[in-house]
Amino acid sequence: MPQNEENKLNIELSEDVAGGVYSNLALIVHSPVEFVFDFIRVVPGRPQAKVYSRIIMAPQHAKGFLRALSENIQKYENQFGEIQNPGSSSDKPVSGFQH
Repeated sequence: MPQNEENKLNIELSEDVAGGVYSNLALIVHSPVEFVFDFIRVVPGRPQAKVYSRIIMAPQHAKGFLRALSENIQKYENQFGEIQNPGSSSDKPVSGFQH
């Protein structure tokens, strides 16, 4: 499908951001006007954890992010199989992510 010049978006990815940040815990809070995502790395055996990234989104963007994440998880599972959550229980965050 040809892309209209008006819809083209050039995205810059700097070297320091391109390496990414590993996170095994995310905390999510919201207000009427925004969602706040804190991405944290928990190291086993250490009593403290550090927030490595905080992303703040408008509710409309958070919902779009949820939709895009759901679509990508479905594509991943279609290609590689269902993602398992070993040892999860109702009183623990699933895979280290909670709200």
